[in-house]
Amino acid sequence: MAKSPNAFRTISEAAEAVGAPQHVLRFWETKFTFITPVKRAGGRRFYRPQDVVVLKAVRRLLHDEGLTIKGVQRLHKDQGLARLAAYGDPEAAFSMDAAPGSASPSAVGESNPASDGADARLRSVLADLEQARARLDAVLAR
Repeated sequence: MAKSPNAFRTISEAAEAVGAPQHVLRFWETKFTFITPVKRAGGRRFYRPQDVVVLKAVRRLLHDEGLTIKGVQRLHKDQGLARLAAYGDPEAAFSMDAAPGSASPSAVGESNPASDGADARLRSVLADLEQARARLDAVLAR
């Protein structure tokens, strides 16, 4: 009898679904803080469906897209978990509680009128920080 799509998966089931060995999943836990399976007494791991989606995304980014571990970490930092998870579920069959209508990975870099104002504010803050850094560098160089 097959498990429900919402059922937790053991590490062996998750590894099979992701297409990576169990030891690789455990290694990824040490490198990516966003991979957090539920651990029961004795340390046994159970992966939620969204954990499997994230693992698939990491596998795709590392193996198919050629990103490094640091590259995936930066992608998570810059774009968030929901955007990263979209790489593991391109058909959007599973939601990571992303906002409705959030962009797919192919839409990265496309203009979004709702975020253009936020982008301008961020660019302004970045410019201020760069000026402050230049002033600090000048003071330290003396």
